[in-house]
Amino acid sequence: MLRPISNQSKSLDEISKVISAQSNIDISEMNKICITGISQSSNEVEEGDIFIALAGEKAHGAQFAADAIQRGAKAVLTDTAGAVLITGVPVLITSNPRRSAGVLGAWFYSEPMRDLYSVGITGTNGKTTVTTILHQIMSLAGRESGLIGTIETRIGSEVLISKRTTPESTELQSLAAIMRERHMRNLIMEVSSHAITLDRIRGSHFAVVGFTNLSQDHLDFHKTMDKYFEAKSALFTFEYADLAIINIDDSYGRKLQEITELPVITLSRTNTEADWHYSDISSEYYGAHIAIRGSGGILIEGKVNLHGGYNYDNLLMAVAIAVESGIDPIDIASLLPKLRGASGRLESVVLGQKFAAFVDYAHSPDAVARVLETARELSMGRVIGVLGCGGDRDRTKRSAMGRALKEGSDVAIFTSDNPRSESAEDILKEMTTGIEAASVITDRAQAIRSAVNEAGDGDVVIILGKGHETGQDIAGVVHPFDDRIELAKAIEEKK
Repeated sequence: MLRPISNQSKSLDEISKVISAQSNIDISEMNKICITGISQSSNEVEEGDIFIALAGEKAHGAQFAADAIQRGAKAVLTDTAGAVLITGVPVLITSNPRRSAGVLGAWFYSEPMRDLYSVGITGTNGKTTVTTILHQIMSLAGRESGLIGTIETRIGSEVLISKRTTPESTELQSLAAIMRERHMRNLIMEVSSHAITLDRIRGSHFAVVGFTNLSQDHLDFHKTMDKYFEAKSALFTFEYADLAIINIDDSYGRKLQEITELPVITLSRTNTEADWHYSDISSEYYGAHIAIRGSGGILIEGKVNLHGGYNYDNLLMAVAIAVESGIDPIDIASLLPKLRGASGRLESVVLGQKFAAFVDYAHSPDAVARVLETARELSMGRVIGVLGCGGDRDRTKRSAMGRALKEGSDVAIFTSDNPRSESAEDILKEMTTGIEAASVITDRAQAIRSAVNEAGDGDVVIILGKGHETGQDIAGVVHPFDDRIELAKAIEEKK
């Protein structure tokens, strides 16, 4: 884990007071213990750290405290259950150490997100594309910015592969502190519903938070759509933000607009009553010519290399936030042709073939349907879709994703996608429930080859579900696998 260069040092007594923790040693002893870092992973502990031991689904983090201590941890923050497992160092105890970790991280690094123009984007779909486009606008406008998201973390020119969409709270605060230290002006990040529920953003504060949409996903975690929406809407409070930008074309967006305590700027693709909307989208082979109307009569016109209505929604949010941050609309208009979508999001693979070929990350019913609609718009022939569902994830969406593939494709091929600990065949049975004569090819590489071999002039082949991912998780082993590479191989073989 990257850490700020500048020295951080707090006494254990100061830390205990900030998070209202109990301790197994006297205050006089705590004053003598100097903490210089925080870690939530025993493998990343450095000399002088406080190790945060959280209760997990399979094990308690306190079971790894001995490793953390061996690496140099001077104290441990945990709950009552974890405290009994720890010996040899001072222990701070709180009823909710996960929440305490967020508060501690923000305080320890002097609330770095408040020193940046911090933007948080949430929603089922579109987070990665909105943040990617906004980061491009900021960078091209000369505002060096940090980016944290599903695909990668960027600190200026330095690029790190992301472990999860939103980092653990102490890592997030450390990254923000590094960005501040390196004179970044902005932080643009994705905020997942898991991160909100699990307090990864506790202690964070954003100048602006954006809501893209909400549709079925993650119900293995949230259980109901109401709970899922409740998690998302928790971001839209003064605890976390100053301003909300909300897509009101989405029904949940309209509901959020009504209940949030934040001041709201509204977005819509077609509703001219919204603060930001399109007055024109003229599709062309390269993308579209667009005209965006904004607050106060702002007009931003230009050509964009993007396809699909949902991508125009994503662009609209990025543009609105960029203007809100102080970037001149005239500058944004000049930058429009330079903007590109995120890696693995409707990403084209072109090797001189006479059909179009794309890879997309769509892994919810709504996302699959939307991407296939765009594929239909781009096709001069048939749409040939390949899709799987990941194992150990929301099972309730599998049949809906299967129906979306079948209904949106002329040729639908069902295949495996990160089965993890589950049987790929069992997942495919759930996907194809109620679908007659479904074409099932369990081997994903073979499924991609089959789709390419089926393609004729003017068709569109689209491989869905994995997008930017470079591995296939089968029974706990991640095998190298990249849809873009496999698609390119299949095209070359056909040629």
